[in-house]
Amino acid sequence: MKVLLIDDQQLVLLPLEKRLVELGYTVATATNASEGMNVFVSFQPDLVIIDINLSGISGLEVVKYIRVTHKNETPIAILSGNTKDETITEAFELGIDDYMKKPMGLNEICARVKRIIGAPESPTKITNSNVIIQERCVGVVIPCYNEEERLLSSQFTDYIHKNSGYHLCFVNDGSTDNTLEVLHTLQKDRKHFITVYDCEKNGGKAEAVRLGMLHMAQKEDLDYIGFLDADLSTDLADFDDLVKTIADSDFKIVSGSRISRMGANITKQPARKIISLTINFIIRSILRMDFKDTQCGAKIFHKNVIDIAFREKFITQWIFDVEIFKRMSHHFGLKEAKKMLCEKPLKRWIHADGSKLSMKDSIKIIGQLGQIAWVYRKK
Repeated sequence: MKVLLIDDQQLVLLPLEKRLVELGYTVATATNASEGMNVFVSFQPDLVIIDINLSGISGLEVVKYIRVTHKNETPIAILSGNTKDETITEAFELGIDDYMKKPMGLNEICARVKRIIGAPESPTKITNSNVIIQERCVGVVIPCYNEEERLLSSQFTDYIHKNSGYHLCFVNDGSTDNTLEVLHTLQKDRKHFITVYDCEKNGGKAEAVRLGMLHMAQKEDLDYIGFLDADLSTDLADFDDLVKTIADSDFKIVSGSRISRMGANITKQPARKIISLTINFIIRSILRMDFKDTQCGAKIFHKNVIDIAFREKFITQWIFDVEIFKRMSHHFGLKEAKKMLCEKPLKRWIHADGSKLSMKDSIKIIGQLGQIAWVYRKK
């Protein structure tokens, strides 16, 4: 039994293809509508699974090509994050056999495939899968400097194994320990889902994040790209809440916020908390925005503002987040920038031992804020 998968996001195709092959199906894939129509003719599948929101030609055009142009009754199932009633109605009127809404687990997708065309006689594997095919594809940049002892490798790998839409980019910022070797071990057999970007010299967190963001922006199948601290003080499940916020809104940047409140697990060292309050007061004055927390190490960006935010080098090492918001204000104007930026309170943020930012560095930040105010005022 042959299945044709058509989706422009490799992070969706790979786990679905792997699972169907394990179950005994013969699978062909295509990453755009034109390629999909050509493969349909040559491959002659027993089932077509296609996304609606393809770049360029819509998935509905492929359905029309099969049903109207070829007058072909091959079963077609839609697997898409598009949940508009009019789209679903049009798809069924064109003659599709099923409409599967992302996110959806691989077990359910495969059960629907079996219902439509039956199960192969000799599957190679019949174990259950806990993988979720996500609605969107996300790149996450994780700067790493001497993280050999702190890197929580299993938490990263467990998350990407379960959630198909994530691609992690670990940036080795000129580490002097065995961080690079740890990262390459982490990447082994996962190169479609994990990238290791190596900086030979230590340039600081700001430059590591900047280079990683620009590198990931070159990947066409990603919808959003963000960055996260290697110590997972904010974990990937909370990061996904930021992704959902930007995906369901018109915001261009969603920043995590470590606001202490009922129902949230937010822990900070008392002395660091006092300095943070002082710094945040100065930051709000510089930005002329009522930010509660600009410095949280978890942020997600729409791809079309990454060049604006990261093209030029930052003038400070630790508080580049403030520069990002300043750049947005300069490019779009303060009024429009305020509409594009959102703070999302986190459910969890835990201070991790071994932080590279010392109390002395925290005091230096006040001087760096003055530098930002001066440089961007001149601009």
